[in-house]
Amino acid sequence: MRKEEGLTLIEILIVVSIMAILAGLVVLSLNPVRQFSKARNTQRWSHINTILGAIGQNIADNNGVFDCSAGDIPTTTTVIGTSGYDIDDCIAPTYTAVLPMDPTTGTTTDIGYSIVQDAVSGRITINADDAELGESVSVVR
Repeated sequence: MRKEEGLTLIEILIVVSIMAILAGLVVLSLNPVRQFSKARNTQRWSHINTILGAIGQNIADNNGVFDCSAGDIPTTTTVIGTSGYDIDDCIAPTYTAVLPMDPTTGTTTDIGYSIVQDAVSGRITINADDAELGESVSVVR
């Protein structure tokens, strides 16, 4: 009499259960909340570079001066939006299709970014006011 070898139903269920537990641990270790926060911060970096690029193009087109109906770029940190320094009409749609807004908190009154120009060097800094994970999202040009 020959004995057939193979897996029983119980053994297969145990293996599948162990695989499900391991898959659950992998999902938890990836921490999707953190991954989404990192993705939003990456989007903030892109937005800041878009805004600074548009401001730079405006300056280049106007012989070294930022031409905006909102006035000169403030020398104290000011929010960008209708409640602060409103540059929407100065850069959109000529230099960028739309004025970028923070992916979680941006509104037309406060897009979630702030701007300041150093009075001495003239360098412009854009900050993401609501960056996540304790990260500082800021670009100076």
